[in-house]
Amino acid sequence: MADYLFQKRGESTWYVRLAVPADVQNAMGGRTVLIQSLKTGLRSEAMNLRLPVLAGWKAQIKAARDKRINRGDAWKERIAEDAQDFSQIVRQLKTDVALGESKPTHLNIDPADLEEFRKFVFNDSESGRRRQAEAEAAYAKQGLDRELALLDLAHKALIETFGELIAYKNDFSAAEAEDMQVIFADPTAYKTKSPITKQRIATFRQYREARNVATKTIDQQQSKLEKLSTYLAKESRQLDFDAVSAWLDSLKLASKTLAQYLLAGNVFWKWAMKYDTRWRDDFKDKANPFENHELPQTRGKERADRQRKDFQPKEIAELYAAALSTDHTTLADLILLGAYTGARIEELCQLRVEHVIKPDGIESFDIVDSKTAAGIRVVPIHPALTRTVERLKNDSKDGYLIPSESKNKYGIRSDALSKAFGRLKESHGYGSQHVFHSIRKTVITQLVRAGVQGTLIAELVGHETGTVTFDVYSQGASAAQKLEAISKLVLRHDNE
Repeated sequence: MADYLFQKRGESTWYVRLAVPADVQNAMGGRTVLIQSLKTGLRSEAMNLRLPVLAGWKAQIKAARDKRINRGDAWKERIAEDAQDFSQIVRQLKTDVALGESKPTHLNIDPADLEEFRKFVFNDSESGRRRQAEAEAAYAKQGLDRELALLDLAHKALIETFGELIAYKNDFSAAEAEDMQVIFADPTAYKTKSPITKQRIATFRQYREARNVATKTIDQQQSKLEKLSTYLAKESRQLDFDAVSAWLDSLKLASKTLAQYLLAGNVFWKWAMKYDTRWRDDFKDKANPFENHELPQTRGKERADRQRKDFQPKEIAELYAAALSTDHTTLADLILLGAYTGARIEELCQLRVEHVIKPDGIESFDIVDSKTAAGIRVVPIHPALTRTVERLKNDSKDGYLIPSESKNKYGIRSDALSKAFGRLKESHGYGSQHVFHSIRKTVITQLVRAGVQGTLIAELVGHETGTVTFDVYSQGASAAQKLEAISKLVLRHDNE
């Protein structure tokens, strides 16, 4: 193993030496090797003294590499823009000269600076000698041909020398310098890449997972970000308001869905501006491109046509009977539970045997898993459900009241049953406006028409009332009050 120590010929002093990797030699002042005297003639002492020196050098090398890595590709976009500007100016000048409308403007440059630039352009190097020969050839021409040739030469020399200067000042690697020259020569060679990279999305995902955001929400937002990234790359567009607006238009989706796409972008943008250093540097002067979009407004009739509709109680009874007639007992039980509780389908599918409790001696469902905080509640078991619930408890094989073979990756047990309900209602002529959630609307309508107080209805179905008095301070209705209210639900059906 190398110890990085050596002695110069004829000297007893030990030195430490480290070769500078080629990719960071420019950043290290052009040096290919680093050498420092340890000021000792004892090898054992030199072995210890070399360590902090080597550590310092390696830290410098790492810092140089990190600077290059953190630079990313944003500079390429700026170079492409500059190159396009140069080309446009030269094209205009050539057009003006050809038409005899004007001649190239004489720039107000200090003669000393101009002479220094001339020496740099025509220096004693292979490229300098080539440019000198090209200049002589251009001057040898006459009239308009010479004017145009000199413009071409100036454009070419400016690109070459400007590129060399940028590469030197920014410590570009050989590969980066080569990429830059290609872009300068042909700005269209650079295709804008999406800043929403796979790595950034992965880091954003880890951040969200660490904060216990629902996996389904993370997956949905990640999918939307990936779609935007693909669009930006395909269309070679920068991430700005106009690009996001054009992307939304291309999706051809309803305003409600587009709002979800904007939300995903907004959450990502705020995270990146706070936690991603490179992103913060690249977009520090940019406005959030996901804000202030005016989405298409849905008119009254269109909004009404899209809104979910409730079932009539007798229609729920017919669907219940239809499920029984096809021997889909589980679906029939689920419809019955929904009709007498107003609970969401997943809330019902998450009920376990131990969730059948008796507060104040009244048998009730303890709903402990819901999409909202208000959804965590206790709902008395309707008298019409007593025998059904008892059977479900006795028949349970996995602790759940409603058996399910759903393999949903998010742990959602209602997935297959929701689809089964969809097939059932469609076979009876119901369209997209009628879903299992429509049963919940029916329950609320029945309770309202039965004269049940609004705050009690909200408590039974798991809604906030929107008032501090009831949502924060009140302990809610008693079990007896809830049972009296829930018992007003009536569904004509043949129950066992």
